[in-house]
Amino acid sequence: MTAGLHTAFDVEAVRARFSSLGSGFTFFDAPGGTQVPDEVGAAMARALREASANTGAPYATGHAVDSILAGAKADAARFLGGTPEEIVFGANMTTLNFALTRAAARTFAPGDEIVVTALDHDGGVAPWVELAEDRGLKVHVAAATDELTIDYADVERLLSDRTRVLAFAFASNATGSVADAQRLCRLAREAGALSWVDAVHYAAHEPVDVAEIGCDVLLCSPYKFFGPHMGIAFLRRETAEPWRAYKARPSATSPLGRRFETGTPAFELLAGFSATMAYIDSLGGMPVLREYERELAARFLGGLPANVELYGVRGLDGRVPTFLVNVEGVEAEKVSLALAGRGIGVWAAGNWYCVGLTDRLPPSSLRIGLIHYNTAAEVDRLLEELASFS
Repeated sequence: MTAGLHTAFDVEAVRARFSSLGSGFTFFDAPGGTQVPDEVGAAMARALREASANTGAPYATGHAVDSILAGAKADAARFLGGTPEEIVFGANMTTLNFALTRAAARTFAPGDEIVVTALDHDGGVAPWVELAEDRGLKVHVAAATDELTIDYADVERLLSDRTRVLAFAFASNATGSVADAQRLCRLAREAGALSWVDAVHYAAHEPVDVAEIGCDVLLCSPYKFFGPHMGIAFLRRETAEPWRAYKARPSATSPLGRRFETGTPAFELLAGFSATMAYIDSLGGMPVLREYERELAARFLGGLPANVELYGVRGLDGRVPTFLVNVEGVEAEKVSLALAGRGIGVWAAGNWYCVGLTDRLPPSSLRIGLIHYNTAAEVDRLLEELASFS
């Protein structure tokens, strides 16, 4: 166990389940995609070996893929808090979002409005922007505060009787700040609009309960939480039941979630996703991972060198353990390359796909993402390396 941290969480035992962590390289790039435990890869390979068929085939491999699909739906429902019938799988969050936004907007009229926020990843914004271009809609972007959090007063100002959707990121992919999702979903309901939540970054660090949040739509991606590259959406039954999906006509249209899934599911990815859920469960679930990650985050914030500038929320409250920083007097790309040469993975980029923050962020910055397989020793070493730049 890592000295000084939560004694009930055995991070070394966790790390032993990841072949990719055995090289000695330290990964602080979780926001760009996490490492994957070996058991997830094994489940995917097993599905390819033993379950190469399609749903409905009246023999062993057909039964196998039916079981994989049903299990993955149940696992996703449990992870997000909905029912299996309300779960939709897709290639990735962005592709799935483009499809769902178009199904939802069939009845929208020219002049109808969509409200998004400056903190949003463009995967949650571009589908509405393109739809607005096609259909004569208007997209309004709610401002960010000086602390790079959502300006709720601006959200309320933008909502009107023409608003059809309030879309927002539960946690910022760039700054790590967390939205008050319950408040935003309530504002959407009061305006007669849909609440549309991008939980891609949030679901990697915090438990999700769609019933508690009160949202109509929520999307996430398992590659952010130790699983395969795919997209998952929750669609509230009462909201999505009237929607007509874009898909091949003979394809299944029930239960509800299947209506919005096009083509043959990637059964090997679904098997890997279920193995991911089993992995998280074996550690005690997301609340356990959250507690450990927050201890790492407190260590990082408490030891931040004087030559490092932090953008956004200063403390632990109102954030996930993702930090946007720069080293004084050194270009972010140079720091990133130097750290990579020293065995530490940290990315450098510009707006981090948060187009609405382009004018509020430096031209380039470092994004440091902590996750539950990181150790206190790795955090300490990163802090020492950052302090060494001048």
